[in-house]
Amino acid sequence: MAAKPKLHYLNGRGRMEPIRWLLAAAGVEFEEEFLATSKDLEKLRNDGSLMFQQVPMVEIDGMKLVQCRAILNYIAAKYNLYGKDIKERALIDMYIEGVADLNEMYIHLILTPPSEKAAKITEIKDKTTNRYLPAFEKGRWRRSGAPHPPSEAAEEGERAGESWEEQGAQPACACVPDPIPIRQVLKSHGQDYLVGNRLSRADIHLVELLYTVEELDPSLLANFPLLKALKARISNLPTVKKFLQPGSPRKPPVDEKNLAKVKEIFQLK
Repeated sequence: MAAKPKLHYLNGRGRMEPIRWLLAAAGVEFEEEFLATSKDLEKLRNDGSLMFQQVPMVEIDGMKLVQCRAILNYIAAKYNLYGKDIKERALIDMYIEGVADLNEMYIHLILTPPSEKAAKITEIKDKTTNRYLPAFEKGRWRRSGAPHPPSEAAEEGERAGESWEEQGAQPACACVPDPIPIRQVLKSHGQDYLVGNRLSRADIHLVELLYTVEELDPSLLANFPLLKALKARISNLPTVKKFLQPGSPRKPPVDEKNLAKVKEIFQLK
């Protein structure tokens, strides 16, 4: 029997939490070896386990993997959560890069000085509801050269009667968001997931982010029924449901006590 993956990080969320989510969703049991002091981190550095002198680090399949994206890419590919072909992988990558951009703001919020925290929270809420969640709720991407049929926009209650130029749209290309809402993608393809016709890492990372958003302010999801439905659907998958139960390896939100430990281990001021 292959050894369980072993995760090396502190006993908190940070940059290891998406890795925990992905392994759990794949139904993979794992072990954790927590860093308790800065000496624990120094030991890993000195014994050559950390290529770039930093964690997270995951021991899996005889390797000591570092760098979050490399770890997540390997796990997703190993457990068939990374699309069926290169096009699906590109779509998945676009979703997860957007998730990572927004998640980075939430990760750094705890480090914001008290005098700046209110303004930072306002900024995060604004970008959450006006930039990122609308893209996840409505956006999908169309291959270069594909037409934008106005009838589909009109069907969804968009501004019918205007040209695409008047609506502020750009010509279709490989990097321009398609205004067709994702509900039409789900309807026409029979899909319950973001990409393809099956669960992928994009669904897992997005749902993890939605839980984080709700922790800041549950009302932020109020105007995004499709995302709420996706969250409920993914949360009810047996492996994810188990991970969400009390006593699982899922970590609680960072508080001041956790932050003090983080600063001690990583020797942050």
